[in-house]
Amino acid sequence: MRLPVAWSAPGFPRLTGAWVATNLGDSALYLMIAVWVKELTGSDVAAGFVFVALGLPAILAPFIGMMADRVPRRRLLVLNNIALVPIVLSLLLVSGPAQLWLVYAVVFVYSAAGYVTASAQSGIIRAMLRDDQLASGNGALSTIDNGLRLVSPLIGTALYVWMGAPAVIVMTAACFGVAALILAGLPVGGAAPERAPSRGYFRELVAGFEQLFAPQSLRVVSIAAAIAFSAAGLLNIIVFPALDAMHVDAAAIGILVPVQGAGAVVGGVMSATLVTRWGEGRAAALGLLLLAVGSVPFAFGSVVIAGAGMFVLGVGIPITIVAFSTLRQRLTPDALQGRTGAAANVVVNLPQTLASILGAGLLAVVDFRVLLWVAVAVVLLGAVTALLARRTPVAAATASLTDADGALS
Repeated sequence: MRLPVAWSAPGFPRLTGAWVATNLGDSALYLMIAVWVKELTGSDVAAGFVFVALGLPAILAPFIGMMADRVPRRRLLVLNNIALVPIVLSLLLVSGPAQLWLVYAVVFVYSAAGYVTASAQSGIIRAMLRDDQLASGNGALSTIDNGLRLVSPLIGTALYVWMGAPAVIVMTAACFGVAALILAGLPVGGAAPERAPSRGYFRELVAGFEQLFAPQSLRVVSIAAAIAFSAAGLLNIIVFPALDAMHVDAAAIGILVPVQGAGAVVGGVMSATLVTRWGEGRAAALGLLLLAVGSVPFAFGSVVIAGAGMFVLGVGIPITIVAFSTLRQRLTPDALQGRTGAAANVVVNLPQTLASILGAGLLAVVDFRVLLWVAVAVVLLGAVTALLARRTPVAAATASLTDADGALS
């Protein structure tokens, strides 16, 4: 049986082109800023606060999701990318530690803009693709994302070493400008989503969380993802002590991360087939099982075995994310796509952040292997939980190439 693909949907190749442009700039800038701050200040703490600034906008996610459900999503995506051009270019004003505040401010706004893109794009994808095309579309975008994560940091690093930070900044700004031009021609998203009768501001704000936990299958997979990715926070913490136990330099992470990225490309390619044939619950369970299996090699003290584990782990992550994203988009009404997408980001990212903080404290009193085995057990619990999701039927003829008002834009 030939699987339905997203490429035939009007506008999807254009959306993919914009996705390539934004991810190319994003991945290059992401790595460079922390290195740049470290060189400007000589401080690991100052460099670490770059990641704090990247994480803080999560608290704005519900408000951003509501905005994405209140305005025309195509316009929001275009304006968001246009606004990022001068915001990113303002980093050219940074010449030393005295302008560090500007770096943090730009990183905060830049990260918030990423939530805008995710929330608006969720609704765009749902309007553009039929139920049976969603897994293919999400799988394609995941593959591109992970493929560029292999290439973009190398491009950004080469530019940074050869021409300095301004070259990376200008390249990233140009990428967002190109994305805005591409997105302006999307055939969907021109009208604002149809609004249901208001239930009060707070209920509207948290409506995405209510939707995430309403259908049985979506509720179960959401809980499974929250459980498993909280354990991923522990895995992030144990990487460096695990490398110490392998008697290799911390710089070895620069080899392991691309290996994980290569696995993620494979997982992205496989994800559409698995989700379509197995259903989202079982596909998510398989992805989490691979995440657990890929984590185990860090207990054996061999960088080669750890590399193999990173590849397996990389395969599992996009399968889980594509399954979760496809189920969420498929079961969520158009008017709630932005808020439910934002809620999903909070459900996945917040437990992971809290677990990282907890794990950092526990490393002072327990061996990293204890945290590793706890993380593996928790991920396996998430996998078992995902198996409890009831499979919901996929409608193959629900093409939704119209906006919420029913008129093709």
